[in-house]
Amino acid sequence: MNARVRSVLFLGKANDAHTGRAIEFCRLNFAAVSAHVGKWGEPLPSGARAWTGDCIISYLGRWIVPGDLLKRGGTAINFHPGPPEYPGYGCNNFAIYDDAREYGVTCHHMALRVDTGAIIDVRRFPVFSSDNAGTLLARTYDYQLALFYDIVARMIRGEPLPLSGERWTREPFTRKQFSELGRMTADMTEQEVARRKRATAVGALKPAP
Repeated sequence: MNARVRSVLFLGKANDAHTGRAIEFCRLNFAAVSAHVGKWGEPLPSGARAWTGDCIISYLGRWIVPGDLLKRGGTAINFHPGPPEYPGYGCNNFAIYDDAREYGVTCHHMALRVDTGAIIDVRRFPVFSSDNAGTLLARTYDYQLALFYDIVARMIRGEPLPLSGERWTREPFTRKQFSELGRMTADMTEQEVARRKRATAVGALKPAP
């Protein structure tokens, strides 16, 4: 991307403060912004479905963007609340379950398959022993917004988007795998139950980004 972006389709998460800030930043800096927010399971809005323009930005978006819309968008990027080691659904939960010492956020080009496109940039940060899925997700959202500002600033200046050289390291986690993570049975050890509880404890936040 070398030409300056003028028109943006923004797809985000409903009732989310970070999404709201990202939309506001886009509206301040691009000539035309068509912003749509939603929840898991809702259909892609008709206004988004029919959109044409320069760039699609998915920021905690709740939809899989269809291929014909990706083609019409020129550039299409997604901000994923996890590093390349944790693509897909419930990524923060699996990082806690794995007792990961490091986590991160990723910006990548969108492809037909979720969380498989070329990676633009990754920001990593430590996971602490005091973290659970909820505290990690809260911090993840802060890092993701910072990455968003940096990447979108490049677009505002008409600069090409970089390629990090990093690659996704596994297949994306699925909703089925996430549901299985929350299952606890009588034959599990105390350690396994504690591990799963920590991985699914979210406080006021939902269990998956």
